[in-house]
Amino acid sequence: MEEAYKPIAVSIVGNLLLAALKIAVGIISSSIALISDGIHSLSDLVTSVIGFVGIRISKKPPDSTHPFGHSRFEPLFAFFMGELLLLAAYEIGRDSLERIIRGVPIEVTPVMIGVALISILLKEAMTQYTLAVGKRLNNSILIADAYHHRSDVLSTVAVLIGLILEKGGMAWGDGVAGVIVSLFIAKVAIEIILENVHYLTGKAPPLEVCKKIEEAALSVPNVLGVHDLRAHYVGSRLHVELHIEVPPMMTLKEAHDISEEVKKKIERLPEVEVAFVHVDIKGVTT
Repeated sequence: MEEAYKPIAVSIVGNLLLAALKIAVGIISSSIALISDGIHSLSDLVTSVIGFVGIRISKKPPDSTHPFGHSRFEPLFAFFMGELLLLAAYEIGRDSLERIIRGVPIEVTPVMIGVALISILLKEAMTQYTLAVGKRLNNSILIADAYHHRSDVLSTVAVLIGLILEKGGMAWGDGVAGVIVSLFIAKVAIEIILENVHYLTGKAPPLEVCKKIEEAALSVPNVLGVHDLRAHYVGSRLHVELHIEVPPMMTLKEAHDISEEVKKKIERLPEVEVAFVHVDIKGVTT
């Protein structure tokens, strides 16, 4: 199994087990907070499955209909994951507010507390693993999935606090915990949506990344200058176009070799997928 698929497989299995456990205990105990947290885990399961499909498609090689590959499918699927998470936040918030208004108390048991604690520990372990692999591979789907896990950790902490308040005699504790869960989910969803909109619409990289690209080009011997540097995201990585200036009296082959070396240097940068290099003669063409 490729490394990118392993965290997704762990997510699918882990979220399935946690969702079943939380929802079952929540239904038995009539806890809206635990049921909501279970739905949150279930939404993570759905997004993990979508993420798996997204990674499969984004790794397909270029073809006649997608000559630059399928990398844009990666942020597209991550965007849909954010949309699903936002919908889950709305549903949980609505149900939790209804519970607060009705003010129906529940009986908090040690099993409910134990389920919350187990969920916090497991989900934080899944967060750390998925995030580490996602950052190493620069994979936006894995990073989005990791933050789904983190939102589940934070929401379950809120559930735990709500259950403790409920046990202390505060009938609104369970409902308030559900509202907090929905806010956590909504925050993460909006962040994921906005980030991947940038990737889908070809946003330019930060200035420091452009500087790294320019420095990589200038590090090649006989590159006297760089201008008209343009870069934009295609998926989660960059397509770069730039002009380099080489000395006069250089043969066509020498200029070509320099442009190829510049291309290789730039494409070694982790942010860059492909570079297109144009050659200008210093003082002759601009």
